[in-house]
Amino acid sequence: MCRSIRRLRRPDDAGPATTGEAQAAALQYVRKISGYREPSTRNGEAFRAAVAEVTAATGRLLAALGTPVEDGPDPMADPATRRALLAARDAARGGDEVNTGDGARDTARGGTSTTRRALRPAAPSRPRSRPRTLETPS
Repeated sequence: MCRSIRRLRRPDDAGPATTGEAQAAALQYVRKISGYREPSTRNGEAFRAAVAEVTAATGRLLAALGTPVEDGPDPMADPATRRALLAARDAARGGDEVNTGDGARDTARGGTSTTRRALRPAAPSRPRSRPRTLETPS
C-alpha cells in the first residue's frame, strides 16, 4: 500500500504539490496504519477524521520545508495525465521505456513488453535434524 505514497517535497523547478496529492498520501498512510482499505460503517468517521488530520499535517510540513502546496486534484489519479507525467519524467532521464503505472512498459520502438519480477535464488535449505533415539543399555 505505501508504495503509492509519492514524495511531495520537490525541487523548485518541479512545481508545487497539490492538496489532492497530500490527501492521497494521507489516505494511503491511514490505510496502512489502520489495516483497512475501506473502514466499516462504525469506524468510518474516525477514518475520515484521521485522513483530514494527516492531510492538514502534511500541508503544514510541506509549507515549513518551503514546498508550495496549491489547491487541486492529484494529477496521478487521472490515467492519461499519469502516463504523460511518467513519459516526460522518463524522457528527461534519457530512457527508451515509459512506465505507464499499470504494470506494462511501452517501448520507444512501439512494442509492448510486460515487466517481470527478477527470480530470486532459492533459500538454502537447512539440514533436517534426526529425532533422537534412546539407546537401551544392553
